[in-house]
Amino acid sequence: LASPETSVSVSAHNAAVGLAKAPGCTGPWEKFCFGLDASALQERLFVSEENVDGFLGTVLCPSFCSQSALESQPLIEVLDVTEDRIQIRLK
Repeated sequence: LASPETSVSVSAHNAAVGLAKAPGCTGPWEKFCFGLDASALQERLFVSEENVDGFLGTVLCPSFCSQSALESQPLIEVLDVTEDRIQIRLK
């Protein structure tokens, strides 16, 4: 993380923490963890094709699925992510 670019904004009903990657750190973030202390962290995934594929793979096809069932899974593509919506295409 790049600490000078990190910011915190707190209001009566909301809190936001802005994080910035350190120079030289590239690529999208997969996940983040938050909580009151290190022993009680909760994990959240950012929306990406890989994370959506992984999530739907565990929900739609548990570990006992056959290889042919895995091959017939839909193709999932994340088209657009904004504050108001997430657009995903299934083939």
